[in-house]
Order: sequence, then C-alpha cells, then structure tokens
Amino acid sequence: MPFRASVLTLYPEMFPGPLGASLAGRALERGDWSLEARQIRDHGIGRHRAVDDTPAGGSPGMVLRPDVLAGAIDAAVRPDDERPRLLMSPRGRTLDQGRVREIAEGPGVLIVCGRFEGVDERVIEARDLEEVSIGDYILSGGEMAALVLLDAVVRLLPGVMGNARSGHAESFENGLLEHPHYTRPAVWEGREVPPVLLSGHHGAVEAWRREAAEQFTARRRPDLWAKARGDRS
Repeated sequence: MPFRASVLTLYPEMFPGPLGASLAGRALERGDWSLEARQIRDHGIGRHRAVDDTPAGGSPGMVLRPDVLAGAIDAAVRPDDERPRLLMSPRGRTLDQGRVREIAEGPGVLIVCGRFEGVDERVIEARDLEEVSIGDYILSGGEMAALVLLDAVVRLLPGVMGNARSGHAESFENGLLEHPHYTRPAVWEGREVPPVLLSGHHGAVEAWRREAAEQFTARRRPDLWAKARGDRS
C-alpha cells in the first residue's frame, strides 16, 4: 500500500500546490504516495455550512466547532485506519527529523489544518489529535505547515530520492548540521575548494566532513551540539 495522506482543510484548492512539482510531484504521479484534500465545510452546520462559532468565555475571533471537525475526521478514516492524526498548531511539539522519519515509515497521515483562533479542545481530546508545530511563529492557517510536513515526509519514502543514501547525510539525521558542499570550479573568485575534497582519499574526506559538521553545529546550533555530545546541562 502506498503512503496515504489526507488533509482536512477549508481551502482544499491549496493542495497539492508545491507538492505537485519536483520529487514529491513525480512520486505522486507514479503512485508512490497519494494525497486527498477534504473540505471541512462539507460537514458544516445549517444552510450556510457554518464551521465556527464565538469563543466560550468571550474573546476576539472564532473557534472551529468540535462537532463539525469530528464529522470531517470520522468521514476521512477507515475502521482499520492506523495513521497518526495530526493538528498543525503553534502550541504543538516542534516538528523534527526524527518525527518526520517516524511518519514516513508508517502507512500515512491524516492532517487537520486549523483556522481562526483555534480548534475546540474537546475534539483534540476526543479524536486523539497530535498537535505539531513547524516553528515559533503564527501562520494564517495550518495549510502551509501541512505542506512543509508532507514535503519533509514524502522525500523519505522509498524510491522518491534518486540516491537513498543522500538522505542519511543531511542536517539533523545524525544530530548535527550538514557539512558544507563544494563543486567546480576548483577556484572561484579566489576561493578554493578544500584540497582534501580533491584528494581522492575517501577516509580523509569523511573525517573532514565530520569535523566540519561538528564545527558548524557548535557555532550555529549550540543546542544541537550539546545534545550530540550528550550534555545534560
């Protein structure tokens, strides 16, 4: 069975968007994965298909109703559906490469894209939604975050990347930022490719790349460097 992604949104026209191009798009055409964007408003209330209401306790904005969202979720899942149910939310756990790889190794994912001020807490609890964030900032809705998550996941699916080994040397895969890259010409604007990379000595090249990755990580992401060294402070 190919990896199956379902996205619940008020703006299904935003999909596949960029996921229809490049690696993800070609994999979608081949059937390596599938994507369905489902309209939450199909489960709205009344003649106008209302999906939101005013916040209990009073405050600006609107909140997605639990009955509407639960109806959309229930219609999207099968009785034996074991896919994780994610809610893109700024208060969720920050998405990292480890979680991306876990999702990629599973049967698929169901993603709920929030809008307005948020989602009624009761549906998060009742439908076991895992809140996921892509960073400490606010978007207009969860759609852009869902696109980011799916792009990160799909590229790890079998057969999507031309060279499967390339995914294992990237930033975050081994707890470090990726080493710098170089190509031709050997000298450009007076800047040379490090001689070791032209030496043909694979052991020396790997040692240089590891050291460069460690230096980059220590300088740019001391939090990652501390984890890589096993610091408990």
